[in-house]
Amino acid sequence: MAPVPAYCGAPPFPGDLLHRFNLDPVLIAVLVLVALAHYALAHGRRAKNYALCGWLVAAAAFVSPLCALSVSLFSARIAQHMILLLVAAPLIALAWPKPLSERGAWTPWVAAAAFFVALWFWHMPAPYDATFASSLIYWTMHVTLFGSGIALWRELLHHRRSHTGEILLVSTLSSMQMGLLGALFTLAARPLFLAHLSTSAAWGYTPLQDQQLGGILMWVPGIVLFLWVGLRAIQRLWNNLEEVNSV
Repeated sequence: MAPVPAYCGAPPFPGDLLHRFNLDPVLIAVLVLVALAHYALAHGRRAKNYALCGWLVAAAAFVSPLCALSVSLFSARIAQHMILLLVAAPLIALAWPKPLSERGAWTPWVAAAAFFVALWFWHMPAPYDATFASSLIYWTMHVTLFGSGIALWRELLHHRRSHTGEILLVSTLSSMQMGLLGALFTLAARPLFLAHLSTSAAWGYTPLQDQQLGGILMWVPGIVLFLWVGLRAIQRLWNNLEEVNSV
């Protein structure tokens, strides 16, 4: 029986990468419908712009040749995930504020736990390799990972002043767990993912070098962006204190 091709197709070679756009009509239709619905439901010009930019970035991660490159390189798959989790998800979350009635004390922790489970589960060797053998598993990975990322950013970016301390702690722990996972990939003594053992050489990397680069892409940007969230929360709290003292 012939092996099932990965959702993004066969591993590309450097010479044909720019021709490897993912023009899956179902994917494009879903992205367009979701983006239009979010744009229509967003309140205010700024929120609408955030929604449009967020879904355009998400579309670029799935439709561009990065999709095909992620079949060859672990670092490309991690780059795709970081674009979704650290660029598209925050933009979408900014355009999706939480009603006051939904801002409970436990919801940031639930969102952070869901993100933690999705991030670590799908970047373990067996589940990760399985995404190359089944389109259903591939999309289960991305829907749960991207969805939990949006949910976490929604909690981090829209919260009550009284929850600033919790948001700082949730942001710090989320940064640490993402950084730890990236560090494990970077410092591993051997390649962990069977899917890329024979595909990275065409791009000038050994499987271990490719894995180390992917680890760095997860390790550093995640720390920086979650640090920004913490500083943003502190600044908002400081500004509110200044307003109270000036009254």
